[in-house]
Amino acid sequence: MPDLEVLHFARDHRACEQTDVEMRRLFGSPARYYQRLGRAIDDPDVLESDPQLVYRLRRIRDGRRGSRAARTLERL
Repeated sequence: MPDLEVLHFARDHRACEQTDVEMRRLFGSPARYYQRLGRAIDDPDVLESDPQLVYRLRRIRDGRRGSRAARTLERL
């Protein structure tokens, strides 16, 4: 599935039980979906297609990365 289709799925589906079922059907697993989404939002061509959505998804991703890093440092 091309990167734009992953992006459209992210735009059109909010987190819920049905989304998880659809995610598994289309991408195999949630982990695989998030891997593909992460790659897609770093693609300049995808950014050109829907900059507002890509920037929002990047902010969400980067915020989660920061939270994980902070929790890791707390444990050390």
